[in-house]
Amino acid sequence: MNTFPALFTEAWKSLRFHARRSILTMLGIAWGIATVVLLLAYGTGFERTVLMALESFGTKVIYVFPGRTSQQTGGEKAGRRIQVQLADMEAIASSVPLVKAVSPQVEANFKVSYGARSQEFKANGVYPVLARIRKMEISEGRWLDEADELEHARVAVLGSEVKHRLFSGRPAVGESIRIGGMSFDVIGVLLKKAQDTDEPDSRQVYIPFSAMGLLHDTRYLSMIAVEAESAGAHAQVVQQIRDRLGERLRFRPSDKRALWVWDVVNTLEEVGIITGSLKVLFAFIGALTLAIGGVGVMNIMLVSVMQRTREIGTQKSLGARRRHILLQFLAEALLITFAGGLMGMAIAYGITAVLGPLPLWSAIYGEEAREGDLVLRIAGSTLAISTTILTFVGLAAGLWPAVRASRLDPVEALRYE
Repeated sequence: MNTFPALFTEAWKSLRFHARRSILTMLGIAWGIATVVLLLAYGTGFERTVLMALESFGTKVIYVFPGRTSQQTGGEKAGRRIQVQLADMEAIASSVPLVKAVSPQVEANFKVSYGARSQEFKANGVYPVLARIRKMEISEGRWLDEADELEHARVAVLGSEVKHRLFSGRPAVGESIRIGGMSFDVIGVLLKKAQDTDEPDSRQVYIPFSAMGLLHDTRYLSMIAVEAESAGAHAQVVQQIRDRLGERLRFRPSDKRALWVWDVVNTLEEVGIITGSLKVLFAFIGALTLAIGGVGVMNIMLVSVMQRTREIGTQKSLGARRRHILLQFLAEALLITFAGGLMGMAIAYGITAVLGPLPLWSAIYGEEAREGDLVLRIAGSTLAISTTILTFVGLAAGLWPAVRASRLDPVEALRYE
């Protein structure tokens, strides 16, 4: 009984002798660990899905949107509309050191038609560099290039949903569509992505910024897309953009309503904190469920100590030390716990395989957002956390019965009826 193999061999024999009782106890543990694993898998899948939807806008992008002032500046009343022009964007590119790339964006709704099919979509006039800033990917054809911008080319890249609505299953590249009554050649189709917005890229049309001037006034920009040199530079870049545009457009840099800035890196960090807290909560709820199974293990072990009192007395009279008895009962508790834990993990894996994707973005934005549905993911960290909780529950459940057994007086134990 001095070695761990011998301890677990004895524990296994004891559990087999009381097989029905042991199995019922294991089922309580199995239910608890399955709950822990499934809750953590849900948390991991939810985190991955939300982060994926945000990252689809770009991982190092900063969006700058003009707004209205909420503070008086230089004698001008609050409520003044801020209008950003191309020169302001160029000032950001030239005077903010940590800016890697910028692109203007002017957007407007137009009737887009192909043959007899016609529907309203949003057209966006942008620079070719936007694809790099936003990490936009093409599934068919190509993206806009510098020649398109310089030549005011009437070419368009369609979102996947736009292509589906206008062309159904037919190829779109090389065909001509009409945007606002003007003919444009389709040169590409965007790869479909899940995005947390009611206006995803899949429902957009992208054309050269210069060509947008043929359809709409491009003097004032709808937004500016900015790529920072690194994720760590974002806070500094955001402040410098506020300072530079505040100076040019006469508003206070501290006026958040004058210039609304969406920093995707900051949002990703905030979402990471929220989803991390959610996973901690799920782990706590699962641990409580598992603790109920642990109470069952403790009760069974206490009953086992009472039933085997004379056996313990015999072992002690033959020279068994307190630590031998302690380790023997701890081994039994851990064996029950881990056997139940393996059953629970197998159940959890089976459930995740059967369930498949759970509706998330598709429930909000429709069938075209099905790529953003939640998939339960049992990560390595989930198994590590579950095993840690399982070990703690097994030790906690077996410790008191084991201590009680080890403290029995051998003489009294032999007299026990």
